[in-house]
Amino acid sequence: MPPSELAAQRGEPSYVWRAGQERRLQMVARWTRLENACVLDHGGGNGMYAAQIRRRYTSHVEVFDIEAARAGEARRSVPHALVAAAENLPYRSNCFDALISNEVLEHVADDRAAARELVRVLKPGGRAVIFVPNRWYPFETHGHYWRGVYHFGNTPLINYLPDFLRDRLAPHVRAYTKAGLRRLFDGQPARVLHHSRIYGGYDNIIARFGTVGRLVRGALHGLEGTPLDTYGLSHLLVIEKR
Repeated sequence: MPPSELAAQRGEPSYVWRAGQERRLQMVARWTRLENACVLDHGGGNGMYAAQIRRRYTSHVEVFDIEAARAGEARRSVPHALVAAAENLPYRSNCFDALISNEVLEHVADDRAAARELVRVLKPGGRAVIFVPNRWYPFETHGHYWRGVYHFGNTPLINYLPDFLRDRLAPHVRAYTKAGLRRLFDGQPARVLHHSRIYGGYDNIIARFGTVGRLVRGALHGLEGTPLDTYGLSHLLVIEKR
């Protein structure tokens, strides 16, 4: 399918492996056990993260995506790539040691049901590393609708609007506050091990501006772990199943 044909509904998977993707994989490796583990790439699109995990850490990798074409792409490098919805996973309970969910929950029809399923398939003691958009990032990165027409790309300040206005301009994607993300896991047998906000890889900016782009990225990454990470691109939430 063309790169942006389903951008409004599903977002875009990673097509090339660059510093931003590598950084997120290292975050996953920091917070989970990947060596010889059973790992699920949750809503993994074309399977880029699953392929890297399979190549480096373990052969026991599964990936699913709701789009058959994406799952077909993933199957080229990860044999067990299935077509499935996040709200109804085709895996048994207590199955996975580790799970990566990279910018998926914001797109599903029912994020609470998807969160329940995510926890269900983890083994007791298993961990999920979840990335989702931060409501306070200054740009909505999934585009917006205006007078019924979808406009792809970054749009400033939409997420700062009240819900009734924000959701008219961006009804196709969620952006989470810290409390709103944690509420998805209320009442579930899981505990939060870590919750922070991170800035992006900005590889396109570096490709265009070179050293200046690297300096900007370094400055933004330096804000992580400070009060100014409030405006980071994404939440990084790590949960462990009890």
